[in-house]
Amino acid sequence: MSATALAQAGTPARELSGAERAIATVALGFGSFMNILDLSIANVSVPAISGDLGVSYTVGTWVITSYAVSEAIMLPLTGWLAQRFGQVRMFVMATLLFTLASMMCGFSPSFPVLLAARVMQGVVGASMIPLSQTLLTGLYPPQKRGMALGLWSMTTILAPIVGPLAGGWLTEALSWHWVFLINLPFGLMVAGVVWTLLGQRDTPRIKRPVDRMGLVLLAIGVGALQILLDKGNELDWFGSGEVIGLACIAVVALSFFVVWELTAEHPVVELHLFARRNFAIGAVCLMLGSMAFFGTVVLIPLWLQAFQGYTPLWAGKVVAFGGVFAVMLGPVVGSNIHRVDARAIATFGFTTFALVAFWSTRFTPDVDYWTVATARLLMGIGISCFFLPLVTINLSGLLPTQIAAATGLSNFMRNLGSSFGTAIMVSLWDHRTIAHHADLAERVTPYDAPARDYLAQLHALGLSDTQAWGQIEHTITAQSSLMATNDVLLVCGLIMLCLIGPIWLTRPPFTVRAGSDH
Repeated sequence: MSATALAQAGTPARELSGAERAIATVALGFGSFMNILDLSIANVSVPAISGDLGVSYTVGTWVITSYAVSEAIMLPLTGWLAQRFGQVRMFVMATLLFTLASMMCGFSPSFPVLLAARVMQGVVGASMIPLSQTLLTGLYPPQKRGMALGLWSMTTILAPIVGPLAGGWLTEALSWHWVFLINLPFGLMVAGVVWTLLGQRDTPRIKRPVDRMGLVLLAIGVGALQILLDKGNELDWFGSGEVIGLACIAVVALSFFVVWELTAEHPVVELHLFARRNFAIGAVCLMLGSMAFFGTVVLIPLWLQAFQGYTPLWAGKVVAFGGVFAVMLGPVVGSNIHRVDARAIATFGFTTFALVAFWSTRFTPDVDYWTVATARLLMGIGISCFFLPLVTINLSGLLPTQIAAATGLSNFMRNLGSSFGTAIMVSLWDHRTIAHHADLAERVTPYDAPARDYLAQLHALGLSDTQAWGQIEHTITAQSSLMATNDVLLVCGLIMLCLIGPIWLTRPPFTVRAGSDH
């Protein structure tokens, strides 16, 4: 909310100096970064956690799922919570409780305690991401808001890239406990700085009735959908009665939720925002773009570790190259986005991502480290040039009092896109690997001339017939996984190209409206 609006509401607002505004920007960015980081930092630590706490690897993955489910449920509630407690107060409370939950995770003596702490992390920390974005938009005048959002958008790009790298290093160098304990100093710093600088600029509190029915329907529907996405590939999707049951629960609960929220006097989620063209198109494009982005972030290190002989740390280093241009270009794009059509920047980002993805489909099994790293580096240009324009388009035309609800919903769509992207792309990769393996294997017979020549070469190296056929099987498997990886990269590139048309259906100006609701 602007200083004028705050003054009208009776809350004195002191104008921040340039240094104070910069410090507040960094603190809010750290809060968002820390929260998104926890979605991916524990991924590589699951084997260590499972072994230490005496559970199977399958059960251990609930450390990831529990956090994702609880956060997904709470994200759309950000607008209601911000009105109930005030934006600054809610952000600080969420950060402190998230830090406390992180400490509980780090000191968990058993797996059930760890699971409960992870659920608490997701529940209390969900509003940190959208509120950091909301508070940043209120700190800057319209002409400088793009630069602030550019800095913020870096967190959404860097965090899922840095997460596996940081998690692998902390687990190897120290222990899995530090994957969670690392949040403590940063959480306390973020809460202290934000309250000190922004505490007197808080928005008025509005005590709206609690929409209990909407809240229950949201929890059931989103919870079932998130679990379905996380466990679908493991359970063979709709070949499993459990997945079919979860799908039915999600469809029924979310259908009733939409009808209820559109007619409720005090809805817990402002679904009417989707009636705005820019918000609806921006949110859907953000979800689909996140699908493609997270699909590559998850798939590339998986392929490198499973079939190219990379350790988790080295696979993380390859993926980390995707964040280089995010750091460099984020502030540049942000500071100039009011001068250039946001749709043009997004189109450039979609096109660049797609072209690099198409180039990556030409990789061969002997592709070297620097070639894969270069592809990730160039793909980072596309990533850094479409996230911020989508956020800018998504929030355009909204009143300051609508920003908290809008950022909560748009971040929910981004979260859903990452879950869809991870589940769908990994499942597609598995199925395409099996299909390519079957196709290649049926061509390799003792009567096939190239196969006979390869067998002769292996025999000349001293391998027995059994060993030679084993080597051929290994080669077929490696080839199949690469071909499947190329298929997924092709799909991700096509998704990005398909977003170019819809984004031009949005309408400028792409700025937040001034004033209040009155």
